Amino acid sequence: MLSTNFGGSSFKATVMTTMLASTLLNRGSVGAQIVSDGTTNTKVTVNQNISSIAGGIQSGINLFHSFEQFSLTTDSTASFDNGLDVENIFSRVTGGVSEIDGLIQTQGNADLFFLNPAGIIFGANAQLDVGGSFIATTGDRLIFEDGTEFGAVNPEKSLLTVSFPVGLQYGNGGAIALLPNANRVFSSSGLNV
Repeated sequence: MLSTNFGGSSFKATVMTTMLASTLLNRGSVGAQIVSDGTTNTKVTVNQNISSIAGGIQSGINLFHSFEQFSLTTDSTASFDNGLDVENIFSRVTGGVSEIDGLIQTQGNADLFFLNPAGIIFGANAQLDVGGSFIATTGDRLIFEDGTEFGAVNPEKSLLTVSFPVGLQYGNGGAIALLPNANRVFSSSGLNV
């Protein structure tokens, strides 16, 4: 859809959005691309179209994962194999944009925080099966009550915390986008986003 205001920024934004959506929709399917970056002992095991995510670093009720890449194509699943004692799963992506067009699931009632400063795109087939809340952000780090940070821009093995996050730090974050025909994300409890 093009705007008739050729001299203004609305034309540029509309053209850029249309070009981005066209590029992403016309790309070939390459399967799930979930790769650990090695900073949190995250292990990704792939069996057909299911990527099981285990390991990580657990600190009290918090579980930390770090990925170089995290994208899902249609009919693929990312399954976080967290223990039922985990209340918060903190996941960061240190590489490029995450394109989610499959299912993300967790065990139990854990909240899932998904941090990717490069951007997050939810496709028409994106689904959530998360027992707790799902928080997606393009902030570049989470800041906890005790001052500890879990960042995606310069990831490091840091002393991770048992406290709860109190803030998000934003640098030059990417966008969170719902592609055409992807105006809703469903959870297993029937919640529409």
